[in-house]
Amino acid sequence: MDVMGDKATLLETGRFVQPSDRDETGEAVEEARQRLAAEAGDVEAMSVLGAMLLRRGDLDGAEPQLRAATAAGDRAAANNLGVLLHQRGYADDAAGWWRIAAVAGSAPAAHALGRHHRERGDEPAAEYWLRQSAEQGHVLGAYALADLLEHRGDAATGQWMRVAAERGHREAAYRLARALDRKAAEGAEGDAGDSAGEVEQWYRQAAARGHQRAALHLGAILEKRGELKEAGRWYLTSAKDGEARAACALGFLLRDAGDTESAAVWWLRAAQDGDGNAANALGALHAERGETQTAERWYRAAMDAGDVNGAYNLGLLCAEQARTAQAEQWYRRAAYAGHREAANALAILLLQGGDTSGAEPWFSKAAEAGSVDAAFNLGILYAGRGEDDAALGWYERAAGAGHTEAALQVGTARLRDGDERDAERYLRCAAGGGSPEAAYRLAAVLDARRPPTPAHELGEIAHEKTECEEWYERAASQGHRRAQVRVGMLASARGDVVEAARWYRAAAEAGSRNGAFNLGLLLAREGSEPEAAVWWARAAEAGHGRAALRLALVYARRGELAEGQRWADLAVSLGPAEVAERAARLRDALREELSA
Repeated sequence: MDVMGDKATLLETGRFVQPSDRDETGEAVEEARQRLAAEAGDVEAMSVLGAMLLRRGDLDGAEPQLRAATAAGDRAAANNLGVLLHQRGYADDAAGWWRIAAVAGSAPAAHALGRHHRERGDEPAAEYWLRQSAEQGHVLGAYALADLLEHRGDAATGQWMRVAAERGHREAAYRLARALDRKAAEGAEGDAGDSAGEVEQWYRQAAARGHQRAALHLGAILEKRGELKEAGRWYLTSAKDGEARAACALGFLLRDAGDTESAAVWWLRAAQDGDGNAANALGALHAERGETQTAERWYRAAMDAGDVNGAYNLGLLCAEQARTAQAEQWYRRAAYAGHREAANALAILLLQGGDTSGAEPWFSKAAEAGSVDAAFNLGILYAGRGEDDAALGWYERAAGAGHTEAALQVGTARLRDGDERDAERYLRCAAGGGSPEAAYRLAAVLDARRPPTPAHELGEIAHEKTECEEWYERAASQGHRRAQVRVGMLASARGDVVEAARWYRAAAEAGSRNGAFNLGLLLAREGSEPEAAVWWARAAEAGHGRAALRLALVYARRGELAEGQRWADLAVSLGPAEVAERAARLRDALREELSA
């Protein structure tokens, strides 16, 4: 009977089961049977009876039985006598009996003796006895040895942690998974991929044995992989065991699934247990509902829990309410604590207040800490001062981190410098990120490279579209007026009158004078000159000289000479030179006709 350790460890060894799982009547019968045998001088019965009484907490009844069995040479009794004396507070006496049992070959006693020496600070003796226990196959000995070696930074830590994990020790499985996880994060990508399955395996083993943090990490792995249902189950298991981070993560899963009310329940539970992230989530939830006082209370709770996001979110809340002084106060608090987005927000606030010199160092601090928006904002700041090289450097940094508008700025600068290849690369990034201006400029670059295409008669539709037209259409569909005009022109060149009119009209209605002019041309060709004149008038009033000239010609043909002269005068003033020259001749002719 190899039993060792304190009471909790006794139960953990599996040598004894929990009293609630035992048939109390059967246990009483067994105890009576062992007692009769012990009274008859059976040493093994004395040892078993002493262990039963020790497990029940009857130290006074257990001690004489264990002492008698120990005196007769029973090593398990010697180990359990050590346990009993340790529970009574006689640690040195307990160690003496553990030594006797360990020398006799008891692995549990060797483990207990090793722990005793470690508590006393005698690590060499602790290692010796723990190694004796571990090498005999004792799982707790293997774990305790691994823990000791890890404390010393010994390379053999992983070997013994793995031994303990393989024998079912849940904390060992968890710590082995954590070690492998950290190693994968620090190593090459290939190594990370190879070890991911093993990491998950050990988290899963520990979680299945009730380890709440292992269940949390397992849930995170599954969530990242998109297996949300199983991730939720493990988060729930961990949260029910009291892991606040799991309750918080479960809340986010439920929110993403559309169940905000259930999410709030778990966030509340996590926040009450001191989870700052959950408190922030509750604050955001109440802020969305317009419950600003409640939101502020939860943001403060997050801040009290040590989560710097609480101060940042308080700053955002105050800024939305135009409480600028308070917003600056909270942004500063978060920024001084190292919150990069708070530093960026503080800089923007200062810039809006005209404090450029105060804003710049906060932009720099945020950008150096990795804020992409701050790097872009620094670019804007330097560009505003005319420091184009410095601005471009920050734009490039932001663009390298995926900032769409920064990529557009770099692409535009490369076009100005004549570096079309590099410009195209940046414009593709920006266009792919959703910038309509970048999509338009990219299309223009590609358009300039196209060989001339054969003309089509109106009404004759050609269905082939080039890549540049696809980018024009993407920009046009996002409301880019010049792109809409260009798509209309390409459609017209293909002979697709309906498509051309649709895009010209969209541009014209959005305020594009070129769109209005081209729509007028299209309508005139189709025989709708009165409607064309309406769009030309809109274009001319917006400053389009050719539209004004067209209107002058329309009114001249109708015999409305004074109106024709008025539009011709406007065309002369608007230009360009060629239009102004033709409009002047028409105006003079109309004037002569009127004075005749």
